[in-house]
Amino acid sequence: MNRRRSQRGAPGGRATSPAADGGRRGQRASHGGRGELRLIGGEFRRRRLPILDSPGLRPTPGRVRETLFNWLAFELAGTRVLDLFAGTGALGLEALSRGAGEVHFVEAAAPVAAALTRNLDTLGAQATVHRGDVAGYLAGPATPCGLVFLDPPFRQGLAAATCERLEQGGWLTPLAWIYVETEHELAWQPPPGWQLHRELRAGDSHARLFRRTPPGA
Repeated sequence: MNRRRSQRGAPGGRATSPAADGGRRGQRASHGGRGELRLIGGEFRRRRLPILDSPGLRPTPGRVRETLFNWLAFELAGTRVLDLFAGTGALGLEALSRGAGEVHFVEAAAPVAAALTRNLDTLGAQATVHRGDVAGYLAGPATPCGLVFLDPPFRQGLAAATCERLEQGGWLTPLAWIYVETEHELAWQPPPGWQLHRELRAGDSHARLFRRTPPGA
């Protein structure tokens, strides 16, 4: 769960340069200006990774991640995954741990993106961190993804617009899964053809998992 914004890095590039504000998905630091993210399942199960303490940080409860990946239990192997507004990359890292074939993280804030890159190096995991604004990234050349995580900053009106960019920009496979997390009070309509598969409320968050169905299906 997160926050963000900055200049887009080169596609496929790892983030290392300085930037302005941004956002992060993970657990709030409780001591020494640092926090810790504990991965739940898969190859990196029980691995603990440091995360930055940063304004706007929202906690990602472990039970929400566990529930989500139970929903996705047989859908990850070899899948191309896109983690937007990535923050700590908690969801993308869990997907990578559980057998996703390819994971791309998009994060605007350079310090947060650099911390995510360090954690990937610590795990010895192969993935790509794109530093840049999500809207700008989605305006670029698209490669369809089978799973997208979308957890934008709350109360900034980003969820609906980002979903439309995903749908219209060619970023989704015909039967893609899309996880969307928003503030609990937000009322919005997903793009046509997105079927609600599961949902969960936790604190200030409303998490939904959609399955895309091709036209005429």
